[in-house]
Amino acid sequence: MSISMGVTHRDGKGPSLVANGKQLSTTADRLGYLTPTDPGIGVAAIRWLYEENGYVWLKGFLPRSEVIEFRGWVFSHLAATGLIASGTDPRDGIASAITPDSKAVDRYLMALVRSVAYEGFCAQPRMARFMDEFLAGISYLHKRKIMRHVRPGTTTATPAHYDLVYLRGGTSRVVTAWIPIGDIPVEMGGLTYLEGSHAIGARMERDFAEQNSDLSPEERVSAYNRNMTEGGWVSKDLPDMAERFDTRWLIADYEAGDVMLHSPFMIHASTTNQDERQRLRLSTDIRYQNVEDEIDVRWNNHWSLGDML
Repeated sequence: MSISMGVTHRDGKGPSLVANGKQLSTTADRLGYLTPTDPGIGVAAIRWLYEENGYVWLKGFLPRSEVIEFRGWVFSHLAATGLIASGTDPRDGIASAITPDSKAVDRYLMALVRSVAYEGFCAQPRMARFMDEFLAGISYLHKRKIMRHVRPGTTTATPAHYDLVYLRGGTSRVVTAWIPIGDIPVEMGGLTYLEGSHAIGARMERDFAEQNSDLSPEERVSAYNRNMTEGGWVSKDLPDMAERFDTRWLIADYEAGDVMLHSPFMIHASTTNQDERQRLRLSTDIRYQNVEDEIDVRWNNHWSLGDML
């Protein structure tokens, strides 16, 4: 399922990764590496890997140069907020030493996710054709699409969760595509996946369905109902989860052009951005499904802060 290479990093040392104040174990039974997949093996083989492992990491699926240029386009706009260090190339995404006004950054970000340029990046022809074949029909790209940036040196990290918690109003056959917009080596805190957890997530969802049977339809699909943890998270304690389920967190050095596909039941999280070069992490996560399957109507609107999804 994952590359059998222990946890030795590029410099010969184990990576020191932190999430929500907890340091991930570097022992080989608790931390490993994701397996990259050559997109050239064909959609049938890719689909098999996805179903078997809960994820597939498509190496170099998108043109690297185009991803880098889009990164530059995003940060050239966000530079007006003071997010980018003055005099640097927006494509590098070097964070300003001064923390910008978060509300100003959010306003720009909400505008960017509504732009033609962002829509075009998410709906690239190769991606659309691939998803049609992968989903065995006409693929539907959800209108609600998320673009995230994370400054280095902050404690920001996404707790462990699986995506169906936020998409219960539609099909369970939804597929998440997580796209790094620029290189994201492990120290920048890209997505980490709990090995084999698509089975764990499916079991959790069955349990939640039983617990939620007496709720109204509106409450039942909500990630914030009384039977859920805060924010719909599975846990903020990643090391404890690896111990509890006797498995490993899988990490990767992502590169511009890579695309991650993962199951709606696959448990994943992020770690803090510890990049010594002070680069901002930038990524987007978007969702696809077969257009003939039931669509969660809550995802028919643009992403906005505080939309409770």
